[in-house]
Amino acid sequence: MLKHGLILAFLFVVTVMMTSQWSRSQDSEEEHGAMPAYNARPPAKGTKLPPILPKEQLWGANAQYAYQTHAYELASKIPVVLHQQPCYCYCDRMGHNSLHSCFENTHGAQCATCLKELYYSYSMTQKHKTAAQIRQGIIKGEWRQVNLESAAATN
Repeated sequence: MLKHGLILAFLFVVTVMMTSQWSRSQDSEEEHGAMPAYNARPPAKGTKLPPILPKEQLWGANAQYAYQTHAYELASKIPVVLHQQPCYCYCDRMGHNSLHSCFENTHGAQCATCLKELYYSYSMTQKHKTAAQIRQGIIKGEWRQVNLESAAATN
């Protein structure tokens, strides 16, 4: 009985330590402006980017709202721009190398940060902003102002 109690206490302490360490490092990154992964330039000539997931492959919770599927339509129109943008959901921790990576699979449909950055990037592209100018707006947090409900009407 004592042995089980000690094991549970140990697991509890380890869990608390791991959780607090993760939350401190995430807060620290946001406070100090840690930059998520992105590509500073377009892909080299002749390099093919991985395809954006077709919207037809979204279903269930990934296609619950019009702004989810529409985002994938728009992403397929500006893949090179997305390749050059950071993603502030910090998905680079799971292997993504830019905002483009988020829309190669269903991650983008499930993440408000990715979706807002995509709609921001597309609207700035429509205003003839360069990928570098769009990246500066993303870094400044301008993407946070995007309303996903109204963004679904973006053309």
